[in-house]
Amino acid sequence: MKLHRASHLGWCFGVRDAVRDAQQAAASGPVTILGELVHNPAVIENLRQNGVLTRHDPSDVTTERVLITAHGASRQRIHALKELGLQVSETTCPLVHRAHAALDSLVHQGCHPVIIGQRQHVEVRGLSEDHPGCDIVLSEADIDALTSRPRFGVVSQTTQPIARVHELVQYLRTRFPESEVRFRDTVCQPTKDRQRAAEELAAGSTVVVVVGGRHSNNTRQLVSTCQRFCARVHHVESAEEINPTWFHAKDIVGLTAGTSTPDEAIDAVEARLLGIASTCAAAA
Repeated sequence: MKLHRASHLGWCFGVRDAVRDAQQAAASGPVTILGELVHNPAVIENLRQNGVLTRHDPSDVTTERVLITAHGASRQRIHALKELGLQVSETTCPLVHRAHAALDSLVHQGCHPVIIGQRQHVEVRGLSEDHPGCDIVLSEADIDALTSRPRFGVVSQTTQPIARVHELVQYLRTRFPESEVRFRDTVCQPTKDRQRAAEELAAGSTVVVVVGGRHSNNTRQLVSTCQRFCARVHHVESAEEINPTWFHAKDIVGLTAGTSTPDEAIDAVEARLLGIASTCAAAA
């Protein structure tokens, strides 16, 4: 049994900086994160142990300071929080800010806003809330349901697979041939790097283990990508979830992880897999 790591995996700079900022904020007094800072339960638990509170409803906040998550928020939402008398700080990823700026620019140019992404995802809500009437699509059927516009302005949730985004943009152009479609690529580079590395990894593996939170969109997208190239793909949040019966002595095991997965979680899974490999070798 051989083990290979993806060439790109795990924490991106945006997540790393967000966690650092939250820890620094907590060191100077009570602070509450509105929502999950990142979609990884181990990271959230570590922050909790360091005194960072997590609340989803602003009415439940008991601290004077609140943090916006790495996924960002609308100007409307931030203004509403300040109106409640809260001190608001952001840990928003710069690449999410870039997506907001791209959508603002397209609307300013007279385009009807369209976001390719998951309607209920916090990042997509943050993108859409400042643009009433904004359309959110994730399939050809969603695009079929749109109303024709003279000009569409399209951005994407930063963690969508770029190949799928291009497919949907092309479908939009085909569906509304009389409309102008202006597309701004807002899929972040770390997502692109991890998707490409996952494809290469899965194509050369007999089984792949993907490490990351169950609620992490980019981790789930990695799982889907790997499943296109490898028949046996397992999504785990921790090393404890790994089942030795998943593996055989002659397997080539690929290891990758989402952008919200900390290094220690990846290292623990790798150590577990190496232990299983040693057992397989001894039994051979």
